[in-house]
Amino acid sequence: MQSETRYARSGDIAIAYRVFGEGPFDVVYYPGFISHVELMTERPTYQGRIVDALSRFCRVIVFDRRGVGMSDRMNGTPGLETRMDDVRAVMDAAGSSRAAILSASIGVPTTLLFAATYPERTSALVLARGFARFLWAPDYPWGWTPEQQHAMVEAYQLLYFGSYRDAAERLAGPDHYSDDDLEYFRRAAASPGTIATLATIDREVDVRHILRAVRVPTLIVHPAEDPVFPIGGARYIAEQIAGAKLVEVAADTRLTDRLLDEVEGFLGGVSDAGGLEEAEPDRVLATILFTDIVGSSEHAAALGDRAWRELLEKHHALVRGHLVRFRGREMDAAGDGFFASFDGPARAIRCASAIVEGMRDLQLEVRAGLHTGECELVDGKVAGIAVHTGARIASLAAPGEVLVSSTVKDLVAGSGMDFRERGLETLKGIPGEWHLYAVSSGAAR
Repeated sequence: MQSETRYARSGDIAIAYRVFGEGPFDVVYYPGFISHVELMTERPTYQGRIVDALSRFCRVIVFDRRGVGMSDRMNGTPGLETRMDDVRAVMDAAGSSRAAILSASIGVPTTLLFAATYPERTSALVLARGFARFLWAPDYPWGWTPEQQHAMVEAYQLLYFGSYRDAAERLAGPDHYSDDDLEYFRRAAASPGTIATLATIDREVDVRHILRAVRVPTLIVHPAEDPVFPIGGARYIAEQIAGAKLVEVAADTRLTDRLLDEVEGFLGGVSDAGGLEEAEPDRVLATILFTDIVGSSEHAAALGDRAWRELLEKHHALVRGHLVRFRGREMDAAGDGFFASFDGPARAIRCASAIVEGMRDLQLEVRAGLHTGECELVDGKVAGIAVHTGARIASLAAPGEVLVSSTVKDLVAGSGMDFRERGLETLKGIPGEWHLYAVSSGAAR
C-alpha cells in the first residue's frame, strides 16, 4: 500500500497520519495502545491488515495518537478532550468533513466521546475490544483492579526488557503477536516511559455517563472470552447505546478476521440507508457553564447606576474574552450572569476558572457551575435538562468557586485537574442526588 505520511497540527503537537483508498465514504481508523503508521503496512501486523481491508471499499485515514509512532511525544498529560482535538485535526487535515470511526481498546472512550460531541462529523462507530471505564468499581465489575493494571504495564515492559515469548503470553488476546510484531512494537511504536505514562493516564477514564448521548449506528466486536477486557464491558456499552449491535467472537476465532468479516457489511448497510451522508443533528453532547456575580444588588446600590453599568461592561468584556480564548459559545447574557456552552469539559473548566480569577482585579466575586450532558439544539442554541442541571449546580457554588458535576469530573480524567468533593446534593426540579466537586485553584492554566 502506497501512501505518504503527513502531519496534522493539533495545538502544539504534530499528529502523523496517512490516507489510503478512494472509496465513496471515509473511515478514520484509531488504533489501540500503540501504533506506527508507516511500519503497520510494511510489516505483518494486524493493524496493516485492517487498513488494507478497509481501503478496498472506502477512503481510510489512519493516525498515530500523540506520544506513539511517528507523532510528537506528549506535552503534559493528554485527556480525552485533547485526544478528541487530535481526531478532529486529522480529519480536517485529510479533508474529511464526516467519517465512520473504527477504534480499538483504549481508543474506544475517545471515539465514544467524539461521536456524542460531534454527531455531525461522525457517521458510524465500529468498536473492537473496547470499554467505557478502565478501573473496577462497585457498579462496574468488568474494570481492572490497580493490581491488574500494574501487571499489564509490566507485561508491556517485557517488550523492551524481557523476552518476546513472556510478553506474548501475558498480552495474548484473540490476535496473537508474532515475534516480528513484537519487534516492531518495541523498536518503533513507543518508548518504555511512554507505555507507563499512557497506562497511568488511561486508568482514570470513565465515559459511562455519556453513552446514551451516542446516537450514530454502532457496531461492537468483542471476544466472548477476553482476559484483558471482559465481555461484560462490551455488553454494557451495547445496552447503553440505542440500536448498537454487539458481535461476540468465539474463543477459537481471531478477532481481526471476524472484525473484517463484519465491518464491510455493517458500513455498507449504513451507507445504503443513507446514514453516511451529511446530516444536521438535533441533539449534541455539550458542557454547560453558568456564572453570576455574587452580591450584585449590593454592588449596584453602593456604586450607583452609572458606575455599576461601567463595571458590568468590564465584567462582560472579561467573560467574553475568555469564552473566545477557550472556544466557548455565548448562549445568553442576562443582567450579571452568563450562560455558555463548550464542546469540551476541560476547556469549560479552564474558562470558568479564568473568569473567577480575573474578576478579582475588578473587586468582584463570581460563582460558576458546570455540567456535561446531552442537549437539544433549538435555533442554534442548546436546551434541555442538561442546561437546567448546569444552572442548578451554579446556584450552589460558593463565592469564587467553580462547582462541577461528577460527569464533568470523570470526563477530564488525565487532564491534571484536581477537585475537592462537595458531597451529595439535590438539585431543585432535577431527579436524583448529585455528586458535586469544587475545582481546585490553578485550573485556568
